[in-house]
Amino acid sequence: MPARWILAAVMTVGFLHTASLHVATFDRLLDEMGGDAARVHVVDEALLERCRVEPTHAVRPAVQRRVQELVAQGVDVVCCTCSTIGGLAEAVRSPVPVIRVDRPMMRRAVELGGRIVVLAAAESTLVPTHFLLQEEANRIGVPLTAEMVTVAGAWDAFLRGDRESYLSEVAAAARHAARRADVLVLAQASMADALATIGNVGVAVLSSPRLAVEWLSATRRSSEETAPPLP
Repeated sequence: MPARWILAAVMTVGFLHTASLHVATFDRLLDEMGGDAARVHVVDEALLERCRVEPTHAVRPAVQRRVQELVAQGVDVVCCTCSTIGGLAEAVRSPVPVIRVDRPMMRRAVELGGRIVVLAAAESTLVPTHFLLQEEANRIGVPLTAEMVTVAGAWDAFLRGDRESYLSEVAAAARHAARRADVLVLAQASMADALATIGNVGVAVLSSPRLAVEWLSATRRSSEETAPPLP
């Protein structure tokens, strides 16, 4: 049975980021969906940097400390916006719900079904993303047909701060992948702005920030909410 949580009608959302650009993104989305939720942001870029050279599980203690830091500041729910460490964040024992930003998106993807193509900029995202997709497919009892694709050159552009090239690479890869997909998934929150340039490719294209904030907003409106299943 999933844990049940009693949440305030007006709540405080804690965000754990590995890139500072996400602060403005999630503040904007919360404001668009009724900005009565307070928010606390913790940015730790070193977590993702370490995952590029160390096994992901090596950062588990650091992720736990960051989640606990947010809980200590009185948040009612924690959202980890990094798909690489999201599973580690959800696994932290916490008195408040912890959700990884891509869980609502992956849930939507398997519900839509068919051939799912996942585009990732950072290779470290591929394994945890595939595990999450499989978990969500198992949850509703459907077979998973998924292709995991690393967008060549995109992450290098992101790291050097060339956001225009980053989004252009993502959009080009999405248009190409749409030929063999029923659902396209943009694995990382930083890829969401590419939606504007991908255009109509004839299949569903999902990104995580808006779907995650919709989940948070639904949680805020409910006096009793069932937290997403934790790994």
